Amino acid sequence: MTALLKERAASVVRGGAAPARRPGLALAGLGVAVAWCVHRVLPGVPMLTAAVVLGIVAAHLPRLRGAVRTTARPGLSYAGKRLMRAGVVLLGLRLAFDDVRALGWATVGVVLAVVTLTLLGTWWLGRRLGLPGDQPLLIAAGYAVCGASAIGAVGEARNSDERDVAASVALVTLCGRLAIAVLPLLQGALGLSDAEFGRWAGASVHDVGQVVATARTAGDAALGEAVLVKLMRVALLAPIVAAVALGVRRRSPAATAGRGAGGRPARSGTAARVPVVPLFVVGFLAAVAVRSTGLVAAPVLATAHVVQELLLAAALFGLGSAVDLPRLARTGGRVAALGLCAWLVVAGLSYTGVLLVSR
Repeated sequence: MTALLKERAASVVRGGAAPARRPGLALAGLGVAVAWCVHRVLPGVPMLTAAVVLGIVAAHLPRLRGAVRTTARPGLSYAGKRLMRAGVVLLGLRLAFDDVRALGWATVGVVLAVVTLTLLGTWWLGRRLGLPGDQPLLIAAGYAVCGASAIGAVGEARNSDERDVAASVALVTLCGRLAIAVLPLLQGALGLSDAEFGRWAGASVHDVGQVVATARTAGDAALGEAVLVKLMRVALLAPIVAAVALGVRRRSPAATAGRGAGGRPARSGTAARVPVVPLFVVGFLAAVAVRSTGLVAAPVLATAHVVQELLLAAALFGLGSAVDLPRLARTGGRVAALGLCAWLVVAGLSYTGVLLVSR
């Protein structure tokens, strides 16, 4: 019997991995389709936000819960990791080096300061609050850089536990959704012009889609400024992930063999196999370089953008399906406190930076 089980396991490894992913990938595809419909009916709800929420709902519906945890799990996990990498690579096609130069060095300096202080401050506070595993670092990356995409990228570099990644995505997505509703109400009270409001949204809101939804309320001038500032934050994803990967490599072999990136058991030698710059980050930088040549036709860029949104939506549905609400509730107070404090930090730093540059 033992020999039979071993042979069956070897068979799955050799040829059964792809078929085992099909139910989960099909479910993720269905989730993306529903998220797209939600966005079409309710334009104020970004498709990526809807995908996360639908993944969480699917994981807790009585009729789907069992399948999500068993037969669909391999495909959903594949979507949350592999499709996230592909989406991050295509995200590079939205940024050109000329866009960074157009911001001016003062704005670039403000963005660097906001990202650095938000990342380090949120990470430190999350550790002080005692959040488990890699959640402090993942949440910090999401707030500082580009929401769920940054969480997925840093989680890959750290080999983070899927549950830590899922919980972090859920928090950052929720707070980004709140920003869409709250920030436009503060524009008048804070005395911001449309262009200044756009820079503030670009520097403080997490996901690219959420930035667009927030800045659109103040018109085209705000939207243009917001996207430029946001893409500058996205450009910082590469060095941050490289730094995280380098930190994993430099850990002692004994520590790496005994503990995973999330403080859980890990495979021996993980750090030795982690490249200084993960391959998908190289792909991201290559995409930025290609976009910067100006040789990519507009229809190609538009198609790549649609594909990127679909890939990220499938990835976020997969990550959302890994959220365990009862487990999350046990640390809910600390997670909520970190989310609120990080939101105030990034919004306050960004507002201060906008005022320093504009006036």
